[in-house]
Amino acid sequence: MEEKIIKTEYSEVMQKSFIDYAMSVIIARALPDARDGLKPVQRRVLYDMHELGIKFDKPYRKSARIVGDTMGKYHPHGDSSIYDALVVMTQEFKKGLPLVDGHGNFGNIEGDGAAAMRYTEARLEKVTQEAFLSDLDKDVVDFVPNFDETEKEPSVLPAKFPNLLVNGSEGIAVGMATSIPPHNLGEVVDAVKAYMLDESITTEGLMKYIKGPDFPTGGIVINKDELAQIYETGVGKIKVRGKVDIEKGKAGKTNVVISEIPYPMIGVNISKFLMDVAALSESKKTQDIVDISNQSSKEGIRIVIELRRDADVDNFVNMLYKKTRLEDTFGVNMLAIADGRPEIMSLKQIIKHNVDFQFQVATRKYTTLLEKERERKEIQEGLIKACNVIDLVIEILRGSKDRAMAKACLVEGKIDGIKFRSKESKIMATQLCFTEKQANAILEMRLYKLIGLELEALINEHEETLANIYRYEDILERRDSMAQVIINDLEQLRSEFSQPRRTVIENAAEAVYVEKKVEEMEVVFLMDRFGYARCIDLATYDRNKEAADTENKYVFTCKNTGKVCLFTNTGQLHTVKVMDIPFGKFRDKGVPIDNISNFNGEKEIVVAAASQTSLNLYRLIFVTKQAMMKVVDGGEFDVAKRTVAATKLSEDDEVISVEVLNDQKQIVLQSLDGYFLKFNVDEIPEKKKNAIGVRGMRFAGKDHVENVYYTKTGVEQNITYRDKSVDLHKLKLAKRDGKGTKIRV
Repeated sequence: MEEKIIKTEYSEVMQKSFIDYAMSVIIARALPDARDGLKPVQRRVLYDMHELGIKFDKPYRKSARIVGDTMGKYHPHGDSSIYDALVVMTQEFKKGLPLVDGHGNFGNIEGDGAAAMRYTEARLEKVTQEAFLSDLDKDVVDFVPNFDETEKEPSVLPAKFPNLLVNGSEGIAVGMATSIPPHNLGEVVDAVKAYMLDESITTEGLMKYIKGPDFPTGGIVINKDELAQIYETGVGKIKVRGKVDIEKGKAGKTNVVISEIPYPMIGVNISKFLMDVAALSESKKTQDIVDISNQSSKEGIRIVIELRRDADVDNFVNMLYKKTRLEDTFGVNMLAIADGRPEIMSLKQIIKHNVDFQFQVATRKYTTLLEKERERKEIQEGLIKACNVIDLVIEILRGSKDRAMAKACLVEGKIDGIKFRSKESKIMATQLCFTEKQANAILEMRLYKLIGLELEALINEHEETLANIYRYEDILERRDSMAQVIINDLEQLRSEFSQPRRTVIENAAEAVYVEKKVEEMEVVFLMDRFGYARCIDLATYDRNKEAADTENKYVFTCKNTGKVCLFTNTGQLHTVKVMDIPFGKFRDKGVPIDNISNFNGEKEIVVAAASQTSLNLYRLIFVTKQAMMKVVDGGEFDVAKRTVAATKLSEDDEVISVEVLNDQKQIVLQSLDGYFLKFNVDEIPEKKKNAIGVRGMRFAGKDHVENVYYTKTGVEQNITYRDKSVDLHKLKLAKRDGKGTKIRV
């Protein structure tokens, strides 16, 4: 066979492949269908459980069995995605109406994951069986081939209520994402009924029934007035707060008890919330906290924060709203697959799509039922007619040589080859005209049907069939009748499965937190050679001055309201608020500096800042390994970012010294080879931070600056160079850009 090489533009192939991939993810993986509110993996799991017979009134089955069967038949995308979907459908803290009944460890609200699928078991919930799967045998939806065309699966489940609203949905596709909050089943049913009675109803009209989201975790929605716009456009932000109760504690203290959390906080964010509250105390944002305890259990959330006696409770609660995730935002983007394409829908559009789907399902359902009842009517009429001439029928059966001969007589009146006892019977036989189905039913009829009570039951059954036919024809011919049937189904679901609303909807004032003004004071910053930083007060430093200077790499005073600036050898500046640095005892270990800054293992060169506007007050001297020098105005570094580029460096160069320019008179550069160059600081020009600077010293070979020293008037300054004491004041004063004097050792 000859090879066929197709030449094409690479960009076209990539574009087509990416579009195909994106549409596959959007349509077949990540987004729910507006009709049943399910993603493909969820739909396949539920249908597979239905096929396996794992119904709500049957024993649980291993999750691994469900996952394996689903993967092998319908969803060849890996077991973890299938099991994750199964787990989420069991979690009552994520779903307004769980669709799967889980048995075993399926995770919890605090973020602990589910046990492995080999340990857990599951079965369908009753509502799933009745509202999603009960009518699949009535040809209500289309069945499509599975991935290898060995099985058939439903393209959509015949959901009897807008599951997209009741359970919500979250998913990330390619270039788009969906985020729909859960709602209360009873309210959604009322809204659907209102729409069916008046299709011109507005979003505001629907919101008389659907007050807003109803999160499984409860909480308080605080922007009620914005919900109408969100439901009209399908996009917006819902602000949710946790429920806070105030209780009396021991010894006159006050307990702030959180009994409900915002929906976005479920999972690991609960532990993050506890850490954030603890951090508020550690960073001195508040000194009201005595103790924090998480007393949550299977009965519900209970986080207790014990406050001291004279604490301002209202201000503290407002601080929790402002500084932690106790007040959070749920981003709404009501995106779903409608008519085969992704679409952002309003509240009314979601209900409309589901109601239209309900009418389609009901039409197919009652068309199927009507056909079955008509078939049953035909057979029943044949049996009743046969009972009236039962003697003739028996005579035909006894006189026929085979089934075909008897059937031909019953259907067409053919009597050839049949032996009759009398001429009257023969004449009557020629007048028979049963249908094919009636003839088959007569031939298969058992003798006990001839008993009087059985015949009476057959007549009653026939009357019931006629009544059903009349009812089904009425439903199919009159939209009002069909609407009433749909409403009756909704009412039944509501009465059996709806729950009281859990989330409060209101307009709440924005939390106003008055932060206590920190009294400005001088503290001493200490950082050891391992990078652990802390602050102590001046009195503590004075008592431990010798040990502090010996044990720490950097020691300087600064304002507690200011910043500490970390200039690194790579030319970066990382700023840290002094308030973020632990303040405590001299022997406290402190925290790693990279935990409270963006510093990441570079060689640090620390400079102190004295106040909140500190950098504007300073001029800084930069010296690099290759002796490039400049003075930079500190205001250039007073930016909002915690990390900025502090200087421009040549290739293979690095910063070795950054010093605040105060009253230094001369600068001394010491090279690796032992050359010392001393010149006036005034010779260093002021440059912008993105300038390289000017050369301060000439080198021979691979020599470079090793140390930088500064001298002050009237201050004796000796340094040790290779075990030799050097008096900086006795060094010869020269000019910048010289070679310097070599110190012999």
